[in-house]
This record gives sequence, structure tokens and C-alpha cells, in this order.
Amino acid sequence: MDRNTVVSALEQALTEVLERPVTGLDGHVRLFDDLHLDSTTMLEMLMALEDSLGLVVDPEDLDADDFVSVDTFTTFVLSSLSTARAAS
Repeated sequence: MDRNTVVSALEQALTEVLERPVTGLDGHVRLFDDLHLDSTTMLEMLMALEDSLGLVVDPEDLDADDFVSVDTFTTFVLSSLSTARAAS
């Protein structure tokens, strides 16, 4: 899986969770500051990504630094998916 696939899935998840179109995300978009996410919408977004990407996230493993921007979140998702595939 590549970064573009993750960003596309993120746009879809955010569109669903925020109930408004979210497109054209670039890596510098800040999830909380620019998109106005909060902890509830972040969890809803993670659940949507679990469905679309097969992402499995243990809430205990979440780090606020992973959710700063589209870039940091995409890196987190790719790392999580890579770790999950290596474990199976």
C-alpha cells in the first residue's frame, strides 16, 4: 500500500465522519487545527479506516504526535499496516 492510497482512504473516512466533502488533502494539513477534528471524530475516522484499509489500532498505542498532520498520520497508518502484516 502506498501513501496516495492511504490519503484517498483518509479523505473518504473524513468525508463520512465530518459529513462534508474532504478532498485534495496535502501532507501539511493539520487534522485538529485545520480540519477541526476532536477526539470523538478521530476515533470515528479510525474505525472507518479499519473497515476500508483493514487497519487495526490498539487505542493504547496511539500517540498524539501521529495525528498532527496528514503526513504524520499517513506514516502512522503505513507503519501500523506494515507491522500487522509482518505479525501475521
